[in-house]
Amino acid sequence: MATVRIPATQQSFRVGKVVCLGRNYAEHIRELNNPVPDRPVLFIKPATSIIPSGGTVVIPAYSNDCHHEVELAVLIGCPAKNLSTDRAMECVAGYGVAVDLTLRDVQSKLKTRGLPWEVAKGFDTACPLSDFVPADRIADPQDLQLRLKVNGEVRQEGSTALMLRRLPEILAEISAIFTLEPGDVVLTGTPAGVGPLRSGDRVEAEIDALVELSVTVA
Repeated sequence: MATVRIPATQQSFRVGKVVCLGRNYAEHIRELNNPVPDRPVLFIKPATSIIPSGGTVVIPAYSNDCHHEVELAVLIGCPAKNLSTDRAMECVAGYGVAVDLTLRDVQSKLKTRGLPWEVAKGFDTACPLSDFVPADRIADPQDLQLRLKVNGEVRQEGSTALMLRRLPEILAEISAIFTLEPGDVVLTGTPAGVGPLRSGDRVEAEIDALVELSVTVA
């Protein structure tokens, strides 16, 4: 099982699941020619997909088009079910940065056939994930700058202020479907600029220099 840390408080959590929200930034929706959803687009990555900073991404042999998607990660600190939007943030233990790796060619085929995306989203090493900053040290999680570089070149940059669904709404909607448990991680969508990775690439992601991660592609 994957374990995540809040170094500032010396806390560790065992991850049960990673709940992901798709299509939460308008420019990203446009770049992939997707419709704007009227309901949250949710999927789950297993804890086995997580790798820490310094890890190595292994692109499965069944794909030739693996894309990077930088995201704000939210660490759940207490059991949560049917949260109200006014109390949803009380269950947040910390914030980190993640890269939601997506096998775009595989995902496209699955979408056209009306099939689930997990094969394209949940493979081993599909979720590079940083350590977490305590929630009380982030004044406004809806005003954070996400950035991703590949081989030193900025590929993605955008503010969490651009989210279509805000964090309280996201957590309330997810908890109405899935019980959230301590150690669960919620990924909140990616800004525009997603693109392919190649063998040997070095991927760096950060949020406002508060948290960062770096992984290489095998």
